[in-house]
Amino acid sequence: MDKNKSIDGLKTATKKSGAKKAVPINTQPVLKPAKKAAKRPAAKKPVQEVAEKPAEKPVEKTPVAVVPDKKSVEKSYMKADREEVTESFLAPATAFEFDQLNNNPEPVKEEKPVSDDIKPKKHKKKHIVLTIILVFLFVLIAGATALLLWGNDIIMKITGGRDNIFGAFGTLMSDTYEPLKTNGHGRTNILAFGTSGYDMDGTEGDHAHDGAQLTDSIMVISIDQTSGDVAMLSLPRDLKASPTCTATGKINEVYWCKNMRNDNEEAGAQALMNEVGSILGIDFQYFVHVNWQSLIQIVDTLGGIKVTLDEDIHDYNWTKAVFDAGVEYEINGEQALGLARARHGTTLGDFSRGNSQQKILIGIKNKVYETNLSLGDMMSLAGTLGDNLRSNLTTSEIKTAAHLTFEFDLESMRQVSLLDWTKGITYMTTANINGISYVVPSAGVGNYTAIQKYVEQQFNSDPVVREAADIMVLNGTETEGLAASEKETLEEDGFTVKTVDNAPEGAYTQKYLIVKLSDDVDGTIKELEKHYGVTATDTLPEGVDGRNHDIVIILGEEKPEESEEPEE
Repeated sequence: MDKNKSIDGLKTATKKSGAKKAVPINTQPVLKPAKKAAKRPAAKKPVQEVAEKPAEKPVEKTPVAVVPDKKSVEKSYMKADREEVTESFLAPATAFEFDQLNNNPEPVKEEKPVSDDIKPKKHKKKHIVLTIILVFLFVLIAGATALLLWGNDIIMKITGGRDNIFGAFGTLMSDTYEPLKTNGHGRTNILAFGTSGYDMDGTEGDHAHDGAQLTDSIMVISIDQTSGDVAMLSLPRDLKASPTCTATGKINEVYWCKNMRNDNEEAGAQALMNEVGSILGIDFQYFVHVNWQSLIQIVDTLGGIKVTLDEDIHDYNWTKAVFDAGVEYEINGEQALGLARARHGTTLGDFSRGNSQQKILIGIKNKVYETNLSLGDMMSLAGTLGDNLRSNLTTSEIKTAAHLTFEFDLESMRQVSLLDWTKGITYMTTANINGISYVVPSAGVGNYTAIQKYVEQQFNSDPVVREAADIMVLNGTETEGLAASEKETLEEDGFTVKTVDNAPEGAYTQKYLIVKLSDDVDGTIKELEKHYGVTATDTLPEGVDGRNHDIVIILGEEKPEESEEPEE
């Protein structure tokens, strides 16, 4: 019990001293002499023998730097009897005078291990915080670097290596817009063509897709940056072209013949621009190559698009595309791709397909502008385009083109067709040559004169020239030759006057009456309204026959206003 009490006292004294590692100082010099005394036969109590030789050398072997004075220890041993020696020996507060040692400034300075145990903990916390900050910065820098590399890769692909991420940043930060290149008529012509592989190399899954690099979609987009006029025209894939690298000689082979190994995009695109340009009689400033398979991802990312077709498409057996004319449909990516490929179950085959592809592009444009895309959606679209689009546009030109789409009224985007029986447009027809089915000009194989004249008219920025509306001018007055004189004036201003005649007998009290009889002459009507200063109507006066004309103009005699006589 005494021994246990002494041990408790030792612990209490240790806590009081504030020195957590002071316990080894007492234990080592006490326990070692006790073991040596226990080996003697006459010593029944090892503790008493230890008390008779308190100054033996084991005390000096302590590894602790702070050692009590030997004389003070011997003095305390001699004054105490055996029982007192045991208690005083096991009571370190008395035997080693810890109070005196704790008041001594010199030993306190040497107690560095005590303070060292505390300082490393604080240092360790700082080290952990610093490590976390460094890791965060590393992740941030690595993420930013990865994003820059990803963005740079996309821009390099889309621009064909003409620009990089740093040039793109500079372009986006600028408030100016670089004008797009134009032809001699002030228009920008872009050749947009599509292939149908799962990637730009023409592969489909694990196998090469037969014909994946054939341009089954060829579209011309013509833009007037000043007036905002936009026109689109599609060419059929089976159009007979100049001799190609195969015996078939169709226009959809031209790009592939110059880019068989998928290592020369520029050569293939340039060859196709030259061929299409010679057929239509126009120059191209840019090209855009799109992988139609990406249409699924683009449309689905947008959450679907809306389309309204001009004709019925009932392709039950091939693409499963079934649509009725005049009905607005909301379609997903798979349905959009099926519609873009549908040429069976249509009225005009490849021409119908080209028209459907134009409708899909309009639907995508409309959805982009009406949807608030999230950052994730925008990055998804950017990634999709980066993997599925190639062009010769720079980032500054892409920025200008995007800006123009916001400025233009794209609802008035015009779809130009080379074959539309419903509108009497028959510049193309089909033919069988040496057992191969082709699309050829109606004027004959290789005769593109009529086509080029029509395209020049349709790609004109002046709506009067573009619409070439058939105008009838009728004289409703008593003045002879008035209609013929008016015809000369109108033709000088670019209008097309087809017929000049006298109006049926009647009272034409309006000096100029404009009657609109066609839905495709809005541009001409606007110009005539400005020319005459009146508003057009769609109702003909009784007895006037306007068949086979788009617009009728009646010259009348303006009834003079009756002046009121002053009262006398």
